[in-house]
Amino acid sequence: MSWVTDHAPHPDDLASCVQCGLCLPSCPTFRLTGLETASPRGRLTAMSAVAEGRPVDRRFSEIMGSCLQCRACEVVCPGFVPFGKAMEGARAELAAQMPGPGRRLRRLVTARLLRRRGVIRMASALIALTQTLRLKYLAPRRMRGALSGLRPLSHRPPSPVGTTRPARGDRRGVVALLSGCVMDQWFGDVHTATIELLTRAGYDVTVPANQTCCGALAAHDGWADDARDMAATNLAALGGADLVVVNAAGCSAHMKEYAHWTEGGSDLAAKVVDVTEVVAEAIADGRLPRLHETGPAVAVQDPCHLRHVQRITHQPRKILEAAGLRTVEIDPAGQCCGAAGIYSLLEPELSGRLGQAKAEQIRVTGSGLVSSANPGCELQIRNHLSSLQIDARVAHPVELYWEALRSHAVEPTGR
Repeated sequence: MSWVTDHAPHPDDLASCVQCGLCLPSCPTFRLTGLETASPRGRLTAMSAVAEGRPVDRRFSEIMGSCLQCRACEVVCPGFVPFGKAMEGARAELAAQMPGPGRRLRRLVTARLLRRRGVIRMASALIALTQTLRLKYLAPRRMRGALSGLRPLSHRPPSPVGTTRPARGDRRGVVALLSGCVMDQWFGDVHTATIELLTRAGYDVTVPANQTCCGALAAHDGWADDARDMAATNLAALGGADLVVVNAAGCSAHMKEYAHWTEGGSDLAAKVVDVTEVVAEAIADGRLPRLHETGPAVAVQDPCHLRHVQRITHQPRKILEAAGLRTVEIDPAGQCCGAAGIYSLLEPELSGRLGQAKAEQIRVTGSGLVSSANPGCELQIRNHLSSLQIDARVAHPVELYWEALRSHAVEPTGR
């Protein structure tokens, strides 16, 4: 048996790999294991074998499952192999050809429950209660690390979903903010900072109530039909705005590729910007202020889907510098922290090794402040910093910038 779905890796994409091996040093799992099957080249070879008639079996599942989908390989590939697209296709085949209780549970969570705002709200309230009562030990062992990385949820700000805020100063247009799934309940302070900065930069900000999860987790885990449904929903909900701002790097990366996921998706994808892009532009234009360097050093972590997929690196640093912070580099190569969506639950050993390495890089800097523009990375880093007994705060760059403006009583207005 070969492929059975219309999501399978395209023959032209597989053929574009010239087997040069330039991707090997960039691949986190190859660096950890030294195994050819844990490299992009090896995974593409396995996909080609299935395309030629080899079965989709347990071994194929192991080879595909160990991939972080960090897409660092795409940055160095001379053949421009769309590895992320091929991997999503291969996992869609696994979902179709190797169903089972575990995969059905994963689909329930990543493709169904994350769409339901009420379910996320109730789950967040339950987590807040376990945090208050210090009952984390009651959670399954694999989930304890993720819970350790969470922000305190008991005093999270109200959700902005369904609200609209007018621009201050000269109006530049209308922004639709992706509320996201866990971002809305777990990272409310990032939404607050985002909305405050965008309105002061001259944008009306609307957070439509009929939007849903971006679909990235579903797509990465093989639930392509569900990812398409979510993309279509968001196209209808967000498409009328001038810009669609996203403050989670994994979500902005996925939505910039909506042309692949829904008819008309290219129109929405062209409007999607990561929040670090639009805030950095407003700072450069003088619509948002710069502070003198008076704050502490901040270690900068580059989320893979910001650095490798969107090729965004200098904007978060410009924002942090405008906040009066001194940026400290921790990993010039930008190796993955090991979060990768639900990877830390599915591959805890490999994920843990990468997380520990990232925490150690931060420890060496001596910084008590860490910047990360992706929620999964923040959870992973905070968890592993805690395991090393390192007391450091992890926050989003726009959050740190907004806090700096408030602490200095700076009132930025659009012009």
